[in-house]
Formats: sequence, C-alpha cells, structure tokens
Amino acid sequence: MMLIAAGWIMVLLLGGGIALDRTLTGQITRSFDDQLANLLNGLISSAEIRPEDGEIIFNRTMGDQRLLEPNSGLYWQIRGQGHDDFPSRSLWDRTIDVNIKHVDNDPHAYVSTQFPAEPLRVIERSITLPGSDTVWWFSVAERQSNLDIQISRVRRILLRSFAVLGLGLLGMAALQTWYGLGPLRGVRRAIQRMRSSGSNQVAEPLPLEVQPLVQELNALMAHSQKQAEEARTHAGNLAHALKTPLTVVMNAATAHAPDLADTVIREAAVMRRQVDHHLARARAVGRRAVGQARAKVGESVEAVLRAVTVLYDKARFDLDGDRAAQVAIERQDLDEILGNLIENAAKYGGGSVFVTIDPTADPDWCEIWVEDDGIGIPEEERTRIFDRGARLDTGKPGTGLGLAIVRDVAEIYGGGVELDESEDLGGLLVKLRLPRAG
Repeated sequence: MMLIAAGWIMVLLLGGGIALDRTLTGQITRSFDDQLANLLNGLISSAEIRPEDGEIIFNRTMGDQRLLEPNSGLYWQIRGQGHDDFPSRSLWDRTIDVNIKHVDNDPHAYVSTQFPAEPLRVIERSITLPGSDTVWWFSVAERQSNLDIQISRVRRILLRSFAVLGLGLLGMAALQTWYGLGPLRGVRRAIQRMRSSGSNQVAEPLPLEVQPLVQELNALMAHSQKQAEEARTHAGNLAHALKTPLTVVMNAATAHAPDLADTVIREAAVMRRQVDHHLARARAVGRRAVGQARAKVGESVEAVLRAVTVLYDKARFDLDGDRAAQVAIERQDLDEILGNLIENAAKYGGGSVFVTIDPTADPDWCEIWVEDDGIGIPEEERTRIFDRGARLDTGKPGTGLGLAIVRDVAEIYGGGVELDESEDLGGLLVKLRLPRAG
C-alpha cells in the first residue's frame, strides 16, 4: 500500500510540477517580453526623420539608465538600408545583427547567440516612419541570463514546495496506512492470544471494520472444532462397534470352538456393516467440507427410480412435485439417501411407491416424501428403527443400516428425516428434509 501510494504521489506531483513549471515559465517569459515590447514601442514613438539628411532623431530621451551604461545588458538599435546603424550607448562598439531581407509588421521575439558570452533576448519590428521611404528595423535586446535567473528562482521555489508537499503526502499516507491496518494487527494479536490460551473463539471487542472477518474466523473455528469432535466420535464409535465382534472371534478362536468358522463369518458381517456405515459418514463429511454443494432433486430421483425398477419390476413407482428443486448436498450423497429410502419402500411395501418432491414449498428447506402401501412402522418403533442394525422384518435380506445412513448423512448437511403414516397409501411415509440450494 505504501509503495502504491508513493508511486501515485510521485506520478501526480511530477505531472503537476511539469505542468505548473511550463505555465509559470511561459508567464515569466511573456512578462519579460512585454517589458521589452513596451521599451520597443517607446523607442518607435520617440523616433522621427530629420528633414535635412533623412536620418533618425529622437524627440525625447529614453528613460532607462541602463541604456546609457556600456555593456549594461539592456540595448536598442535602429537599422535602415543605406543608413548607418543607430545603436544605444550601452552597446558601445557592438551592433546587433539584423536580417533586413524580411519585414516584421508585428514585434518578433527570439534569442540571439551573436555574442557567445552574452546571449540576448531580442524583440524587433519593421517600421516605415513618416517622411521617409526607408524601412527601419527597431530592435530592443536584454541579456537572456536575466530571464533565466527569474525562471531559476521560480523553479527553486516550485521544487522546494513540491518536495515539502510530497513528504507531507507520504507521511499522511503512511499514517493512514498504519492507522487503517491497525484493526488487522488487533486481529493478529487476538489470534495469538487465542492460540496461547487454548480458546477457540475471538471474544474481545474489535473495531467494526474487522467484525465480519472475526465472525467468519469464529465460524471457521467452530466448524473445525465440530469436525474434530465428529471425527473423534466416529473413531470412538467404530472402535466400540468393532470391539465386541473382535472379542467374540478371539474367544472362539482361543477356545477352539467347533463353530469357529460360522462365528467368524457372522461377526465379520457385523464388522463390515459397521465399517460401511462409518465410511458413508466419512465420505459425506469430506464432501461437505469441500465447498457449497448443489444437486437437482428431480434428476437424482429419476436415476434412482430407473435402478430400483430393474430390481423390483413388479412394483409401481409414481413421481410428482417440483423436479427442478435444488438442495445443498452432493449428488452422490443424495443418490445414496434416496436409493435407501426408495429401495426400502419397494422392498417392504405392498407394490406401490409414491415420491413427492417439495410438497411444502418452504423457501429455506426442500422436503422429499417417500410413501409406500406396506404395513408401516408402529409409532413406538419409529425412533428405534434409526439405530444401526435395527430391523423390524428379519425375513428379508438387509443390513439394517439404510435408515441410519439416511439420518446421519442428512444431519451432516444440516437436514433431517422423520417417519409418519401415509394418508394416501396407508403405509410408511418418510419425510426427508434438506436445505435448499441458494
């Protein structure tokens, strides 16, 4: 920020200084030339032709004392073709070269380097005086150094003024940068204290400018802590779930039980169900952490129905509702949830499955209803059925993890699932509730 500010200050001061220098230099030069032009006009107005010989005479004396002092730096000269040059006493034995082959009806200013040690600023004009047919060239000159001294003095003042202005602006920019970034230094110190104290929130009051940053930081810390707690909980649950089957297998192997093979197969199936369940949760948590997920419910339901129809070709499936609804969940996780719900409805129902998308039209939440015409689930069993491995109908194949996975994955994305009785089909109604995609 300081480098950018310094760069812009230098560019603006340089551009402004050059523009102001040219303006003041031009103004001083014009003022210098105006003084010479006034002297030239006075010289012309004082000149007249002497009748006897046609030479120029003055009807009054020029008032500037420097015109009488040799080499004073201020000179005049009159030249006419066929006549001797008429110089001021200050020129002494010198004359100013004048090109008499052109005519200047208006005053013409230029710099003459005729005298190497004394460059001159010259203004000349061609005049035909009354009583004479001769074209006379009136010239007035002054040392160029007098003009250069004035310009140098103004440039020194200009340079000093802009230097002070530049330093002041740089100091102001530095002060503004230091003061403006002060809240960020406060956030850094708060994070250092938070790390050293073991806290997971920035609780101290900070300026309003950084409050959104502090809020996002606190939300990130809370999210990270929640993920860490979830990871610890999952690891503990998995370890606890595997501990009992491993103990059973270990005891059977130690005792050389005759049904060891059956025991290993049975307990391995239990462990596999547990591992599959926790892997599904882990995948959902990992995909949730990647970023803002988005999936179209209609496309996911149609894909699941095509797959389930192949397995249960005698069942009748109906789909209704807003197929364009979108939810904040990864498509793969949505397919897994809907696959479990629709497959359970086809497996345990009486042959009819009805899927409704977004029946409530809630602006923040999207609900997906899956209904079947089976015997349903008693109200007192609707909570227990979400436990891992819980099954009410053991006569059909399954692992008992379907609804548990549905509940856990939905909760990972901030949603939920609940069971009810279908009014239209009379069987089970599963209400899946997911956050709507913004």
